[in-house]
Amino acid sequence: MNRRESREHLFRMLFRKEFHDSTELNEQIELYFDLLEEPSENDLAYLKAKFDKLIEKVSDIDAIIEQVTEGWKINRIGKVDLTILRLAVYEMKYDDDVPTKVAINEAVEIAKIFGEDNSPAFINGVLAKIV
Repeated sequence: MNRRESREHLFRMLFRKEFHDSTELNEQIELYFDLLEEPSENDLAYLKAKFDKLIEKVSDIDAIIEQVTEGWKINRIGKVDLTILRLAVYEMKYDDDVPTKVAINEAVEIAKIFGEDNSPAFINGVLAKIV
């Protein structure tokens, strides 16, 4: 699994957070893993570890996002865009293996796939303010 694929899987896993409380989230992630086509044990371990680290930082990440989105509370941002922002901010602030430019570019690319027409520009604008 390459980085883009793992990033898209993390996006899908994190998106589930918006619809399930923390007591159900681990079960939802296991269900997600069951749907993957022949993932390697290393891929599953990588995704689970990265997801757990990301979830641990969500409240800090949300505070960063709210700080730069003047007039926008977290609950007003669309769930897809919020999930993309959370993943990108995590990579920018807490993952030393991902250069900031790569995190921003990948977030915009994910927004083109999963977001609305204005999502890539919105994502890019918010992340530019964080840099």
